[in-house]
Amino acid sequence: MHVVIMGCGRVGSTLALRLEQLGHTVAIIDRDGGAFRRLPKDFAGQSVVGVGFDRETLVEAGIERAEAFAAVSNGDNSNIISARVAREQFGVQHVAARIYDPRRAEVYQRLGIPTVATVRWTADQVLRRLLPAASEDEWSDPSGRVIVAQIDVPASWVGRRYSELEAATGARVACLTRLGVGQLPKKDTVVQEGDIVHFALVREQLPEVERAVAAGAEGGSH
Repeated sequence: MHVVIMGCGRVGSTLALRLEQLGHTVAIIDRDGGAFRRLPKDFAGQSVVGVGFDRETLVEAGIERAEAFAAVSNGDNSNIISARVAREQFGVQHVAARIYDPRRAEVYQRLGIPTVATVRWTADQVLRRLLPAASEDEWSDPSGRVIVAQIDVPASWVGRRYSELEAATGARVACLTRLGVGQLPKKDTVVQEGDIVHFALVREQLPEVERAVAAGAEGGSH
């Protein structure tokens, strides 16, 4: 498919190259022509100098035939305006915008614009490296309220059903990884040693769920 990217910084240039490697056609927009120096000489895509929310610039980049648009410049407002223009005026189906202020994520979500909050993502990555044994926030919705987190399940749960684990914690087991293979637990799926368990829950529930999991099968039973 054809993808238009606004912003040829480190993220935009990396994204453009990755998409091209996957066989897609790419056009990348930046108001600074010097930014395109980040692209290799053999980049086959189109480089367009201009503002990402300008109609003529977008048309030159092929927005009318694009199936996806990514706004990853260093300006929150520019990214959101560009994403809205791509979706609302040109009908691009897949749109995403990077933002630096995670407090805006919920507002943008209401506008139907999926966002990537750079500050929150960076903080999460640092925490994963500082606290490798702690619960890992692996995914969150744009508002940051609903998350999927990996929580270590103690050996006392081995042999008990995942349905019991859900009942004790009040959280859903989104999936588990067993011997390197992901799977969705059924009602009669039993916890095995070495299972990596991923819970879906509201962020505020995390401390309570961690305590219930750590309490073990007996302590967590009602």
